[in-house]
Amino acid sequence: MNAIAMQVDTEAMRQWFEHMHRHPELSMQETNTAEFIAQTLRSIGGYEIDTGIGKNGIVASLSVGDSDKAIGLRADFDALPIQEVNDFPYKSTTEGVSHLCGHDGHTAMLLGAAKYLAETRNFNGTVRLIFQPGEETMEGGPAMIADGLFARFPVDAVFGMHNIPGLEEGKFYFHPGEMMSAVDNWEVEIAGKGGHGGIPELTIDPVVAGSSIVMAIQSIVSRNVAPANRAVVTIGAFLAGNAGNVVAGNAILRFSIRSTTPEDREMILGNIRRIVAHQAQSFGCTSEIREGVPGAVLVNDAEETDRAAKIAQAAFGNDQVIYPGPSFLASEDFAFMLQKKRGSYCFLGAGPGKMVHHPEYFFNQNILPLGAAYWAALTEGYLR
Repeated sequence: MNAIAMQVDTEAMRQWFEHMHRHPELSMQETNTAEFIAQTLRSIGGYEIDTGIGKNGIVASLSVGDSDKAIGLRADFDALPIQEVNDFPYKSTTEGVSHLCGHDGHTAMLLGAAKYLAETRNFNGTVRLIFQPGEETMEGGPAMIADGLFARFPVDAVFGMHNIPGLEEGKFYFHPGEMMSAVDNWEVEIAGKGGHGGIPELTIDPVVAGSSIVMAIQSIVSRNVAPANRAVVTIGAFLAGNAGNVVAGNAILRFSIRSTTPEDREMILGNIRRIVAHQAQSFGCTSEIREGVPGAVLVNDAEETDRAAKIAQAAFGNDQVIYPGPSFLASEDFAFMLQKKRGSYCFLGAGPGKMVHHPEYFFNQNILPLGAAYWAALTEGYLR
């Protein structure tokens, strides 16, 4: 563990993390979490704190010395609509909602860095801590930007970080260029005609139509996306009916559509529209597609990624930094910030464990001081 990691207040970070884990809030509904973050920043002292940016977003700014350079550090703090099945003393107290992606840990690490930077002030310039709501729904980043994030709080570069189970604990992974995919979250409703399960001739079964759609969708990527490219279509929810002897009147399918090129994205979305409409019609059903907020491919600036990786190597040692590291088909609305400002996003290995979004996922608290130390080292290195 490096020198900064030994100085950050790990116990405070654990307390902040466990509080947020007990009290999760869904995307763009994080009112109490935002107030907790703001109160914690006020107790740390030294920061100019602006709240209500993009609804629940917060920016905390600290200027030291006479330089006009500025760096932005971003953490997310929304939870997921998933029931946690872990049995920790600090497990979620909200039915059906939990921090199963580690955003509570990300925020605790940035708060830990905030405390360290306010106490040491070993930099010359301005650090802006960006606490962002609504990452899971791709709403929070665009909302903060639309509310004047970078106009009101200018930065030269912006950086993000995410814990990843399965990557070696405590190691930092940097990847220049395209690192994460675009995402489109769609909901499709298939409307039929409900009735008695024993008299199917008087019904139009949307479950059968929906099942046909699910199977037909599987051919889009395998037969239309070049093997050298990457894309995936996941139907994560199929909701219909409540009883085995009743034909439901409608069915809901929820899609997660991920792609890495604009051409593949347009092709996939067009094929989904065509398949949904034609398959539903072939079974006598009607269909409606409700398109969510689209995501974007996360593209790291090569120069800023190289700079961040070198700062991490100097702080933690070459053996703790993997550069270039892996890329994933997961998605991040930090991509929208990187469309506006130079910067880079990295992964912090969390060691063995269930992947994020799994009901048994848990955030490895051992990496709290390492994440905070990276933010502090990046600030000190960037604002020399």
